[in-house]
Amino acid sequence: MKINAQQVEKLLKGNQTFSQFGFSMLVTRLKTAYTKNPTPVTVQDCMAQINAFLEKFKSIMSADYALITKL
Repeated sequence: MKINAQQVEKLLKGNQTFSQFGFSMLVTRLKTAYTKNPTPVTVQDCMAQINAFLEKFKSIMSADYALITKL
């Protein structure tokens, strides 16, 4: 369960609603960081954090992962 840099950028530029509150909070924080500094380094950092979250909580993230991969 991993997403790539292109999916991360779409996620950070989008306005999706996620079923997991913790994931929504993470994405909101990362959107703020990306807005302040939209560089490839920021995208890579966001991608690492999102993938770590997805890996840690993969048992409860299947619906949100499906939404992300459809972006």
